[in-house]
Parts: sequence; structure tokens; C-alpha cells
Amino acid sequence: MNLEKIIFGFFIILACTLNFGFVIGDIDRPELHHASELFAAIIVNLIATVLKFGDRTHIGATHLATSLVAVLQLLAASIVWMWQLHITGQPMDGQVISIVVSLSGGALLANFISVILLIGETLKQSR
Repeated sequence: MNLEKIIFGFFIILACTLNFGFVIGDIDRPELHHASELFAAIIVNLIATVLKFGDRTHIGATHLATSLVAVLQLLAASIVWMWQLHITGQPMDGQVISIVVSLSGGALLANFISVILLIGETLKQSR
């Protein structure tokens, strides 16, 4: 077993599952989407992105691209959330949380593509 591959796979899958946990639920109900879960998804996605640097293969570049998209989407979602709470001073409502969840959903799709790439890469190596 390659410990580096285990850690890499762990963080890619954890990033996807944390993001899924944040997105799941009614899109317009703020009480179903917790800021801590969004924060955890951002941190794990950043770690997964850092782990993808250094791989000079084509699949590595695609992994890095999907990870950068996910991080960008999640950071945009957190900026919308912080803007609503700290700049406008208004509580989260259905309209704003739906924007946050939509942006996180885009990141989830990027994470899902990364997991598919990981599975494909694993299947290719086992043959």
C-alpha cells in the first residue's frame, strides 16, 4: 500500500462527502445548512488542493483543475454568507442561503468529478 495514495484518496473523498453534507436539504431553509460544515468543506478542499500539486501527469492536472474549481465555488459561497451576516447585518433568509447552496452544489459537482477521476485512475492501475 502507498500511504501517499491513501492520504490523497482520503482527502478527496472527505472533501466530497463534507460538501454533500452541507448541500443536502431544502435549498431555501437556512437552518439545514450550517456554517461550520461549509467551513470544514473549505478547509478539506484546500488540503486536497495542496496534495494535488506536484503531480505532473495529465490526470494530475485535471485533478488540480477540479479542486481549484471546488475551492473557488466554496470561497464564493462563504463570501456571500459573510456578506449577508456581517456587511448587510441581516439574518440568513431563503434567497441568500439558496445562492450559498447553489455555489456549494457547483463545488460538489467538481468534487464528484475528482472522485470519478480517482476511481478511474485506481481501476487503470489495478489492471
